[in-house]
Amino acid sequence: MNHVAPQTIRAMRAEADRLLDFGRRSWTDRGFGWLDDSGALISRPLELWINCRMTHVAALGLLSGRSEFAEMADHGVASLLDHFQDTEHGGWYAAIDDSSGAASDSDKLAYAHAFVLLAASSAVAARRPRADELLDLARQVHDQRFWIGDKNLVHERFSADWVEAEPYLGVNAAMHTVEAFLAVHDVTGEQSYLDRAEATTQQVLSWARERDWRIPEHFDLDAIPLPDYNRDSPADPFRPFGATVGHALEWSRLALSVRAARRATDASYDGGLVGAATQLADRAVTDGWAVDGADGFVYTTDWSGEPVVHARMHWVVCEAIGAAYALGIATGEQRWDDAVETWWDYADRYLIDRENGSWHHELDARNAPASDTWVGKPDVYHAFQACLLVGDHLPLAPSFATALARR
Repeated sequence: MNHVAPQTIRAMRAEADRLLDFGRRSWTDRGFGWLDDSGALISRPLELWINCRMTHVAALGLLSGRSEFAEMADHGVASLLDHFQDTEHGGWYAAIDDSSGAASDSDKLAYAHAFVLLAASSAVAARRPRADELLDLARQVHDQRFWIGDKNLVHERFSADWVEAEPYLGVNAAMHTVEAFLAVHDVTGEQSYLDRAEATTQQVLSWARERDWRIPEHFDLDAIPLPDYNRDSPADPFRPFGATVGHALEWSRLALSVRAARRATDASYDGGLVGAATQLADRAVTDGWAVDGADGFVYTTDWSGEPVVHARMHWVVCEAIGAAYALGIATGEQRWDDAVETWWDYADRYLIDRENGSWHHELDARNAPASDTWVGKPDVYHAFQACLLVGDHLPLAPSFATALARR
């Protein structure tokens, strides 16, 4: 049971509504666009991952009591079916032009397709028109193209016609696939998705266990780690070099969600997931929190735990809050509830943009707004989920949309 201060819970719930209001500005003719620091649309192609995230957020907004988000959720579902979908080869384009509707990046990405599954699942939970159609298509594509059953991972990227595959496997895409599988399991009841989510989670935990709880992120097609991958581009937004502090925290929460989902039908189940989630979070906090003379989580470290990229990404503290909340429930330890307070205070002080809305997506090593990796405020997914999780005191399973729908 969590013992987060009531004023913190109220503040986070209020912030969830403020983030929803900011997110409405992303509406475009064919989907949802990338917003700048002031909340204005940036002139650039529409990204599949952003459109999926905002569709998911809109469904959660509707399910949390904001009826005006029904239209936004429906717009997102229509965008995915009518604009992003590749009707010739199947799957979804990585990016499209908002004016013409033509694909500006026709590749098929596992990261973005995981979010198609998530958006569709949330729309189904919210009982939106055409949501079942979208989820059926997304499941077919993922099963046929992305899932690698003998490795418990996903293919990273294909050409538009699915002929060429990138010789790379990534834990980032696998992580969001686990998130999506849990959501699909919740709305379909199909056990195979929970089985896959657990298998991938246990695989990643085994790799982390071998490396003092630092997760290897990058692999070749034989699932052999590539520890020096992107050493020359360490601050990459999706494939940074080294250990990514925020991903350890995100995996910690997901591991506990897998455990909670299992325990819904087997109260004695553990799977070693509480201990592993605690180890992951402890390592991330030791390596990443306030290690360079200022509060905040560094973005990445090397394999000995030394900081590499000192920038503070907003999503990392969001995932820290989520992990601490989950660990507070799973362990009953007060230190995790205290951590929620500490990291919320940090977000309140440095990240929340009271003037323009949403959260600064990146800060420098001294907690001033920066834009070396992220330009503007692409979406509200991470911050909204963190605020909703604590503000609405959601369970660790089922996942967000189903939990809200059952209320």
